[in-house]
Amino acid sequence: MKINWLLRFKNKTTLTALVVAIIALVYQVLGVIGVVPSVSESEITEIAGVAINLLVMLGIVTDPTTTGVSDSDRAMQYNEPHQE
Repeated sequence: MKINWLLRFKNKTTLTALVVAIIALVYQVLGVIGVVPSVSESEITEIAGVAINLLVMLGIVTDPTTTGVSDSDRAMQYNEPHQE
């Protein structure tokens, strides 16, 4: 299996899912060992979501399939997402 992980991490959907999965894993491990954090999982998830949204708004997380922050000429002509 060949996956371009650097490219995937630039995708905001993958990045969001990964951050939420890591937060959930940390809270599950803490629950197993009996540690109760003072901050709830939902608060941490909201903070992570805000951070990712700020990165998206600043253009740091962009579409990894195009160069720069603009869509390709081909993508500009789509009326709906490309289906394979």
